[in-house]
Amino acid sequence: MRTQRLAAILFGGIFAATAFAVHAQDTRTVTKPVIPPSCTVLHAEKIGNAEKLDAQYETSTDTKRIQSAIDACKSGQAVELATGKPVCPTLPGETKPMDECRAAFPTNAFMTGSIELREGVTLLVDKGVTLYASRDPKDFDSDPNGTGPLLCGTWKPDVSRAYITAKDPGAAPVAPSKAIPPPVTGRGCKPLISINVKNAAIMGEGTIDARGGSQIIGHDYTWWQMARAAEPKQSPYYSGRMITASHADGLIVYGIHLNNAWNCHLCVGATNGFTAWDVHLQTPTVKGTDARNTDGIDPGSSTNVTVAYSWIDNGDDNIAVKANVQHMSVLHNHFYDGHGMSVGSEVVNDSFLYVDDLTEDHTTSGVRVKSNNAKGGAAHDFTFKNICMRNVQVPIAISPYYNNGTTEDFTDPGVIGDRIPDYKGMHLENITDLTPGPVLIAGKDADHITEVTLKNVTIQGITPDQVHLNYDDLKVEGSNIPFAEAAKGNATVKLAKGDEPSYTKLPLPLSCEGKFVPYQ
Repeated sequence: MRTQRLAAILFGGIFAATAFAVHAQDTRTVTKPVIPPSCTVLHAEKIGNAEKLDAQYETSTDTKRIQSAIDACKSGQAVELATGKPVCPTLPGETKPMDECRAAFPTNAFMTGSIELREGVTLLVDKGVTLYASRDPKDFDSDPNGTGPLLCGTWKPDVSRAYITAKDPGAAPVAPSKAIPPPVTGRGCKPLISINVKNAAIMGEGTIDARGGSQIIGHDYTWWQMARAAEPKQSPYYSGRMITASHADGLIVYGIHLNNAWNCHLCVGATNGFTAWDVHLQTPTVKGTDARNTDGIDPGSSTNVTVAYSWIDNGDDNIAVKANVQHMSVLHNHFYDGHGMSVGSEVVNDSFLYVDDLTEDHTTSGVRVKSNNAKGGAAHDFTFKNICMRNVQVPIAISPYYNNGTTEDFTDPGVIGDRIPDYKGMHLENITDLTPGPVLIAGKDADHITEVTLKNVTIQGITPDQVHLNYDDLKVEGSNIPFAEAAKGNATVKLAKGDEPSYTKLPLPLSCEGKFVPYQ
């Protein structure tokens, strides 16, 4: 049955008024969401444990039951996934008291193939309930009646889609999109959840688990093993995203736990008004497991986006802002494993990004803007402020040198193309990193100079050899980063009056006391 509501959000296009209103670069007034009433309560009939289902439940899905309920639900209501009646599995000849059985074996799991939300309908997953993805790629066939082979769950080791660089033999002076082989024809994967309607939502204190670390039926590898095997040549591979939304104005994702995604957890495109509030993303849930390309939240071609009060621990960018995103706010979030607060690699027409009150703990990058000549363009008015970091490999990277790396190289790889990154109006303020790490701030050339202001930015223990500058216009006030010592050739550094060009002069750093807390 319904658990105590976290509370939720914009509903039917109108925000519920609360004391938690937030104002930033998202032009909306965004408030804590409110969970709607349920049209239907579906009770679990399976038992799950961590990311596993009992083997007896692997042969049948709940897809039709869940989809039928969603299709029948009225706008403004929720399909609620709740725990069910207890079952009592026993060995032959064994009996158990019913009270003990109820406590030990509640039905708490659903298993599904691809499902789609409808306009104004919320999928509500109660606390203690897990919605598992099927391991059978046929349940995610993008076109079951189509032609060509089922590619979902496979990869093509004989095809490379790596960037073409000036160093490659016979590299042509054209964009890589015209130089690399066309995509393989066939049927790919649908997302676990598709949202192509307005005012839909996913809410609740329960869990959606894609089981990316589980073996794909019909193959001898997992979704993540397939992704890693494709990496050396950047070969195409075919796995689905956990949640994909397109033209989904008013979308809300609230309170939910998203675990073990095959690929991106939450990818949103062509949407005006998307809110992620108190979302918990964790991939992999078993630490030490390799989960390549499992981005957290990736908006693209969208406006008015807010990600607030969320916890992201994953195998790629914690947040990756893709091309054509305007007016986005990232507020009061915690990042753990992952590649940090990223913009790119597609960076064109991105503007008015506002990041405030962010804690990054063991991410590979901190502030990261990444692109290259194949995917770049104009980007302006990014603000990153009140950020605490520790054990971050590369605290700051504003780079036109992206070449599919986990972190940035410090020199231009020479990617072929004419989509040149051009970064203007970058502002970094009140940033403290408790452990040393390199800084890269670079423009592509004299016609594409990167413009950055830095105020009260501290990286403890940083030295001049860790600072990498090229084609920059930097304005610096109250930073211990030795920009003046590192600046040479194409970089211009302007220090505020009274600031001496020495990394031994420490500003008053932003306090990070109490910021580093365990993942929730």
